[in-house]
Amino acid sequence: MITPALGTALRQGVASPVSRDLAEETPVALVYDGSTEAVMLATPQDLADFALGFSLTEGMIASKDDIKSLEILDLEGGMEARMWLAPERTQDVAARRRSRMGPTGCGLCGVESLAEANRAVPVVSSGLQLTAAEVLAARSALDQAAALGAATRATHAAGFWTTADGLVLVREDVGRHNAIDKIAGWMRLNHISAQGKLFYTTGRLTSEMVIKTVQMGLPILISRSGFTAWGVDLAKQAGLTLIGRAKGKRFLCVSGAERLVFDADPAEVGTEYRNRKGANSED
Repeated sequence: MITPALGTALRQGVASPVSRDLAEETPVALVYDGSTEAVMLATPQDLADFALGFSLTEGMIASKDDIKSLEILDLEGGMEARMWLAPERTQDVAARRRSRMGPTGCGLCGVESLAEANRAVPVVSSGLQLTAAEVLAARSALDQAAALGAATRATHAAGFWTTADGLVLVREDVGRHNAIDKIAGWMRLNHISAQGKLFYTTGRLTSEMVIKTVQMGLPILISRSGFTAWGVDLAKQAGLTLIGRAKGKRFLCVSGAERLVFDADPAEVGTEYRNRKGANSED
């Protein structure tokens, strides 16, 4: 969602009026059984996907059936994703909320101990293999589809791509985690399998991004940004193919390189791939 704004730009010592598109940002409260679990700053679109995806990737629920009703409300001061849970999940969420009352603050939502922060990640199982050219074609197609980011230069994108269908879905948000949660929610709502898909994010490849990806069952995560050490360690534990610094005709794979085929010059194969698939790529 875009809001136009007027400003003054300084170029080569000359000030002139300009109009720029701005990404919208609003507080979104995630409310379970009448109690607020978190308030996130998010782009106010695809919020049902976001609420479900957040609930799944943060461990609030195990499946979409754990949410009995979901309503998005436009309130004074922000938005609210109001969810009512199945009775057994209500008890789990209430216990989780009680256990973290009075914390001084941390960077992991709902985590109450170092042991929980260092919990084991699920292992990704997939026979998917991609050529270097396909990885680059996917990254280019996904970048070009991020219309809100192109207009505002202020949002993150996430999406996935397959060799059979090309670009499947893109979601954008001011928050990189929010964009991923929107994808996760859309997948569950539409019963979309994770198999055979390359997953993309414009955000840094941190531990949280890796955890969310493997919880979704996706085997390959790529970003134009860099890595953190913990993110790489978790990717190796999970068997996730982790690719960063993907720009132009270059990328760096630090985990799961067995899913990649480096058998030709990506520039040459990329041209053949675009001609064969009709992919929209700049590589």
